[in-house]
Amino acid sequence: MSVVIVGGNERMASQYEGICKEHGCKAKVFTKENGSLKRKLGSPDLLILFIGTVSHKMVISVTQEAKKNQIPVARIPTSSATALRAALTEWTVG
Repeated sequence: MSVVIVGGNERMASQYEGICKEHGCKAKVFTKENGSLKRKLGSPDLLILFIGTVSHKMVISVTQEAKKNQIPVARIPTSSATALRAALTEWTVG
């Protein structure tokens, strides 16, 4: 399963990737918008948005792209490791 994480804390990016690896997922993490994210997203199985740490502009562009490509979106209010683990458990099992 491939996962794209948008938002979160820069210093935790490698930790996010490690958590995804624990759940058998390959992850791309974008904590900031560097250029156009639309081209960088690819076609993941799940898009995770850390709502509390991402700009409104970024949310809009990424969700539009996800809707166009029929990618499920998990919106998580906090960017903690525990919240990511809970979301991955919910989406990989269910």
